[in-house]
Amino acid sequence: MLRYGKLSHSIAMTVELGDMASVLLEHAQDKLAIVDTDGTYVYLNAASDPILGYEPADLVGEQSAAYIHPDDRRAVADRLEQVSATGASATVRYRHATADGEWVWLESRVTNLPDAALDGYVVSSRDISDQVTAEQERRDAESRLRTIAGTVGDVLWMFNGDWSELLFVNPAYEDIFGQPVADLKADPRQFLEVVHPDDIPCVREAMDRASAGESVDVEYRVNPDAEYSHWVWVRSEPIIEDGEVVRIVGFSRDITDRRRRERQLAVMDNLLRHNLRNDMAVILGNAECIAREGDTASRGRAEIIRTQGRNLLESADKQRDIIELLTDRAVPEPIDLVAVVTDAVETTRERYPSATIETTLPASATATTLHEIELAVAELLENAARHEPDGQPELSVTVRSTPETVDIVVRDNCPPIPEVEFRVLTGDWKMNDVYHTSGLGLWLVYWTVDLSGGRIAFDRAENGNTITVTVPRSRS
Repeated sequence: MLRYGKLSHSIAMTVELGDMASVLLEHAQDKLAIVDTDGTYVYLNAASDPILGYEPADLVGEQSAAYIHPDDRRAVADRLEQVSATGASATVRYRHATADGEWVWLESRVTNLPDAALDGYVVSSRDISDQVTAEQERRDAESRLRTIAGTVGDVLWMFNGDWSELLFVNPAYEDIFGQPVADLKADPRQFLEVVHPDDIPCVREAMDRASAGESVDVEYRVNPDAEYSHWVWVRSEPIIEDGEVVRIVGFSRDITDRRRRERQLAVMDNLLRHNLRNDMAVILGNAECIAREGDTASRGRAEIIRTQGRNLLESADKQRDIIELLTDRAVPEPIDLVAVVTDAVETTRERYPSATIETTLPASATATTLHEIELAVAELLENAARHEPDGQPELSVTVRSTPETVDIVVRDNCPPIPEVEFRVLTGDWKMNDVYHTSGLGLWLVYWTVDLSGGRIAFDRAENGNTITVTVPRSRS
């Protein structure tokens, strides 16, 4: 084995053989070093300075192990022994000391010296500190994600762009879908086997849309072991790189209880409206008989019965609209509010011929809202026309746009809206036997605006009220 002095002299002679080789070595971006079999630095190129902060001469003759992090020395020694024994090159990652007392991560490729007469190693190293930091941050993020995913009830998942590879799913999948995660990993499309047969076409279509780069929102039944009694709500987003869908991420939430409540609510609503209409038909029919056959006092009371009966039936119709609004899974869509207001004004004029309605409308104003906004605007106008005590309602409707929103402003000449009506509506006051609204109309307006991502404001005055509905402006 050659000792340090002989190897150093041989290296010096080798480097001097060609000026071009010397220039290449000194301008290489990677740190190039030669160490003898004892691990002593024999030669380093100029890259050692920007990477380590040491001039090459500072390290020549030094034991390389002294500059390697104690936790990494065994791994480096093992690689050197491996290269010496097999003659094949090897790669190792480790921390190397810098001149300012810090550590830098290096990835080194170790090979035997090409000259068989010399014992030692050529070590080509590059700084991978940023890469190691990024990898650690990714591992930390993955660890946090797995911790969160392991505690939430939703199924969190990630597939590649064509659904052929499962990249991530948390344990909640087995409880909701009734299928082992191992089966899903073996064949990612196998989850279709636990989808209700009637819902499979819908699910396939949603998968195709996700692979095409669309956001997906869908509900369907799963888990044959539970007779497909589990409903899930699934939302997904595509991850697009260079115009191609490379991953699809999303969640699946068990909405079985919500579906059950919606069905119960629909059943009760149908029964109530059916019975109410049948009973009111009897009441109104008898009231008409009394109005025809009774004396003057009786006819007056009969008219009161008929008016209140018709109001009650109108409330039932509004209740139906509200039930449909709350149980429907419609999403806001682009709607021209100028057209909505125009139709509502025309309908109100027909129903209340004495009403004066002025409008200030742009050519168009498209907002993103539920289609029930048509009912909501009509309700605001008709409610104002109905409550003007002198029978001469004076209304105005203005539609105006901002870069982010569209406003519908309705003004009337009615008495001030009771504070309880809108304080309960907006949640400022809790509804109880004392504080409650008198009808369903404003609830229909409020919930339509709220579910559209908008807001409603009330301004009361002695000479009238101003109600402003604000909804998001459409981006399309």
